[in-house]
Amino acid sequence: MATPNELTAMRRAIAISAQGLGTTSPNPPVGCVILDRDGVPVGEGYHLRKGDHHAEVNALTAAGERAEGGTAVVTLEPCNHHGRTPPCRQALIDAKVSRVLMAVMDPTSRGEGGAVVLEQAGIEVERGVLEQEALLVLGPWLHSLRTGRPHITWAYTVGVDEDHEDQAVKELRRTHDLVIRRDGTVEEGVPGGHGEDAFRVPTGPLGDDPAKALHTLTEAGARTVLMEGSSNEVAHLLGGLVDRLIVDLSRILPSSVPTPASASIPSGFRMMDATAFGPYVRLTASKQ
Repeated sequence: MATPNELTAMRRAIAISAQGLGTTSPNPPVGCVILDRDGVPVGEGYHLRKGDHHAEVNALTAAGERAEGGTAVVTLEPCNHHGRTPPCRQALIDAKVSRVLMAVMDPTSRGEGGAVVLEQAGIEVERGVLEQEALLVLGPWLHSLRTGRPHITWAYTVGVDEDHEDQAVKELRRTHDLVIRRDGTVEEGVPGGHGEDAFRVPTGPLGDDPAKALHTLTEAGARTVLMEGSSNEVAHLLGGLVDRLIVDLSRILPSSVPTPASASIPSGFRMMDATAFGPYVRLTASKQ
């Protein structure tokens, strides 16, 4: 069972893994923390983009020799195959860690899986540590693997001025691979963030055929897509495929009469979070 120190380390790994959102695709956003043999954090790292070092390698590099006999805490099962980078399970074995905690198992793992290879090397492995919390970051990537298409978020506002809408969406852009603008054109959430040879940004509008539009987004290599703005014409094209809503509402008086615009979350979605900030309220809802 994970110790309090290890649980704290896993939450730290989850937090830093989110820094890879919007740039790692088609790879997953992963974070890792290394604890020395006394349970003290000595290294941490995350995966930034395809072709770069994975989270485990970055964390081990920071830890150096202090990783020996220690514990690796990682949000996703270490990979077990050679790609653009060597398998992470071998880096952990070579570093002589004694224990590895992982939150989510990797459905793309090849062969017997990284966890099994680590165990065969005599390393203690614990699976499913804070799995539900790690899915806050890894969930959209796993959804894309499961469905064969990007996870789609639609962000819009109700009763909010356009300047706030632009700023709110700007903050969300950096956590998504592609952004569909109000006019239907597509651009990277982080311009140039994926690297030149790992991603293809669609050129021109997506058109009016839902199947073709979805195919274009998928072929680009996107795992996550953000549709911006309440006036987005593409929302009518891909509205039936939206997986998550992020809605900013203007605050109302304590005593008010509802208007048709007050219906901020459509049926078929489940409210996941409601947060007040400044003169606005942000709602997050997921497809039921």
